[in-house]
Amino acid sequence: MEMIVLGAGMVGTGTALALQARGHEVTLIDRAAPGQETSFGNAGLIQSEAAEPYAMPRHPRALRDIALGRSNDVHYASRHLPGQAGALWGYFRNSAPKRHAQISALYHQLTRRATRDHAPLVEAAGAQALIREIGYHIGFRDPRALALAARDAARVTQDYGLDHAVYDGEDMARREPLSRRLAGAIHWPQTWVCSDPGALVAAYATAFQARGGQVLRGNAETLTRAPNGWTVRTEAGTVSAPHVVLALGPWTPSLLRGFGWRVAMIGKRGYHCHYPDAPVLRRPLLDTGCGAMLVPMQGGLRLTTGAGLTAQAEHDPRQLRRAEHSVGELMPLGARGPAGVWAGLRPCLPDMFPATGPVPGHAGLWVNFGHGHHGFTLGPTTGVVLAAQIDGDTPPVEAPVIAALALDRGGIARRS
Repeated sequence: MEMIVLGAGMVGTGTALALQARGHEVTLIDRAAPGQETSFGNAGLIQSEAAEPYAMPRHPRALRDIALGRSNDVHYASRHLPGQAGALWGYFRNSAPKRHAQISALYHQLTRRATRDHAPLVEAAGAQALIREIGYHIGFRDPRALALAARDAARVTQDYGLDHAVYDGEDMARREPLSRRLAGAIHWPQTWVCSDPGALVAAYATAFQARGGQVLRGNAETLTRAPNGWTVRTEAGTVSAPHVVLALGPWTPSLLRGFGWRVAMIGKRGYHCHYPDAPVLRRPLLDTGCGAMLVPMQGGLRLTTGAGLTAQAEHDPRQLRRAEHSVGELMPLGARGPAGVWAGLRPCLPDMFPATGPVPGHAGLWVNFGHGHHGFTLGPTTGVVLAAQIDGDTPPVEAPVIAALALDRGGIARRS
């Protein structure tokens, strides 16, 4: 059967490959080349250890620091908050400990498959040189914060069957070329590290084409209901198919509005920059002191920032500047690389699950978006889940997970 997938990031490309593996003729359509939008700019981690999705801070001190602009983990612009207020309130409620534990018990069923679902795609794409199975460090400057995190890491390891190690400052001084000693770090060894996220998505897309798939430039906004399915205009003309998947990341809600659905989404803006002259880290390091991830990549050290709750506002890379200053205390970054500053949006839904499944009221219309911080991790996995749903088969996760992924679950989307 013919299928269209709109969006050629990690989620869309992973979905196209999963459908193709089931024998479907798939056309992958994007306005840009594969892997050149949101998937291009992430930290390149494939996190099978990420059993518990990122919760919103709830401690009064943490919320005060965010409100007063003291935290570099989260930055916001007051004039842009009203449009996200409902989604942020839902995110806050779902971050309550009991509710977050319920979410994590299901979320883990997705993340534990992540490297397993990426592995055959890495092999098919011949992209082994882009992947290192080395894990990453979460670094702490405050000994008390390290002790609290170590206790929580022990709990997570016990609850989900993961591995971790705790290193003190002396250990980290031996392990990484840091000019200032940390209090210590937690090492999560099961994470895979990609040295060029955009190149990995492009390699997956090339493998998809080698198996007979078609990749076209086109405009998702031209999606139209047709007598026998759906049509989209592309550079090669109009393409039609009985089924179409919207895997457009942060741009999906605006397209769904045209089909009578309004989605509560939080757009977490993030920035990155490369520093070709910085010391070469052996493993990625999350500097909790400034909410920055430092990742050794092909273009040099990549620094990625925390969440900017600024939706589609003008770029405001103050988090990047603060992170550069703070990280400079740990190592000399040197000058920014010639590519300059990159910015993109992480599409986050209030209950931290993506939306993966049918769009009620529109036969043949499906979605796979809203993966938050884990689109690069979970793209192939939710692609496998969605492909099974489209074929009417039992997905490789439990029924409560499928319910949690539904577009029309409570608090996520409503008919307009």
